[in-house]
Amino acid sequence: MTKTEKKIESKEKEEKKQKIKSEFIGDKVLTEVSDASKELYDQSRYGTLLDNGRLQLSLTEALYLMERNTIEVYKNKNKKINFEELSKKAKKMEPNFWVRFCVFKDIRNRGYIIKTALKFGADFRVYDRGVKPGEDHAKWIVYPVYESSTLTWYEFAAKNRVAHSTRKRLLLGVVDDENSVSYWEVRWMRP
Repeated sequence: MTKTEKKIESKEKEEKKQKIKSEFIGDKVLTEVSDASKELYDQSRYGTLLDNGRLQLSLTEALYLMERNTIEVYKNKNKKINFEELSKKAKKMEPNFWVRFCVFKDIRNRGYIIKTALKFGADFRVYDRGVKPGEDHAKWIVYPVYESSTLTWYEFAAKNRVAHSTRKRLLLGVVDDENSVSYWEVRWMRP
């Protein structure tokens, strides 16, 4: 079998793979109870696995998985919503949503597990490659910012204190006009 034939076969398998049905409720997305949704959690740690077997996804995770053709999202159980509709709803709920999504997507595409970090006072926490939440602690806390936005020294110091107090490195994900992300890592050092 040639490389081209293998690529075509791989694409056909991917297209045949059934998408996980999910429901948009309030500010989150809940998947159906299925082996595929459980595997999504077990393999890649998307969302939070609930006691009833459903997977609860943040809007950021749901939009990312929609873009990757992994899930289908429905509103009111029968009205399918598309990427643009979910994106629009998320932007209404969270003013900084698109910047957060760009950073989330970039980090996931680089092979890292990224989770929310609200309890730490940050947007996200990122685990080193090969590390899953629960096995070890996150290495970074991430603050997504738009390149033209400004931070005061007080805001910067507060973010740095949060990172230091949680024993994580501070990572600023800077999103430009083309939705490309650059990262700036900040660490405490003793001279």
